[in-house]
Amino acid sequence: MKNRTEQIVIMRGGGDVASGTIQKLHRCGFKVLVLEIAKPTAIRRKVSFSDVVYESEVVIEGDRARLVDSIEEIEKCWDQGIIPVKIDPKGKSIESIQPDVVVDAILAKKNLGTRIDLAPIVIGLGPGFEVGQDVNAIVETMRGHNLGRVIFSGSAMPNTGIPGNIAGHAKDRVIYSPNAGEIKLIKDIGDSVEKDEVIAHVEGEAVLATLTGILRGIIRDETVVFKGMKIGDVDPRLDQKENCYKISDKARNIAGGVLEAILSLDCKL
Repeated sequence: MKNRTEQIVIMRGGGDVASGTIQKLHRCGFKVLVLEIAKPTAIRRKVSFSDVVYESEVVIEGDRARLVDSIEEIEKCWDQGIIPVKIDPKGKSIESIQPDVVVDAILAKKNLGTRIDLAPIVIGLGPGFEVGQDVNAIVETMRGHNLGRVIFSGSAMPNTGIPGNIAGHAKDRVIYSPNAGEIKLIKDIGDSVEKDEVIAHVEGEAVLATLTGILRGIIRDETVVFKGMKIGDVDPRLDQKENCYKISDKARNIAGGVLEAILSLDCKL
């Protein structure tokens, strides 16, 4: 069993849910490397390490991440206590770096190429994986009694497509694109909005706020979207604007499950 500070964890995906795990493992002393796609589409950008792809460097709750392109840059980040993020959608870095742990945090609801033989410990988040076939363990991502539970046999609960409930609002707090094309923002994360207020346009068609509240998340300006794509999220709690800049309870819960899975499986190696 390696010393914790010598163990390398590769995270596939750096969205807001994945970022809870990235932060926790980083703070626990693991060497974390995040692999991302070339154009991430995170909604809660202010708490997503994937935003490094556009900004080169971001800080979330005091933890700094930086875009890198080589193993030398990755190691330099680890030495400086910075989280490296690399554009590598196919996970080619996994073979060259040979990590101790791989966590598939893409949350695609299906397996996009993660295999159980990629590392001594392979963990999947949410549905799309089978323990023993694709991964060594799964962490439940469905809100409710089992959120964050570590699964060592079988699969996670299937996706329902229903967003989590916040202050009595679930599906109605999510904003979907009314059109295909490039989005032009009028409002941004942290702004207060009124129900039916125009917050953006997609190829000339107005995007309306679904609720009165705080715009907790919205896709990056000038992103090319498709009709029906999730592009925003309204929090009806007007007095909790600071939550726009904090990792969610769901992400922290899942992060705890990932840490539990790693420590549990590590003891058996």
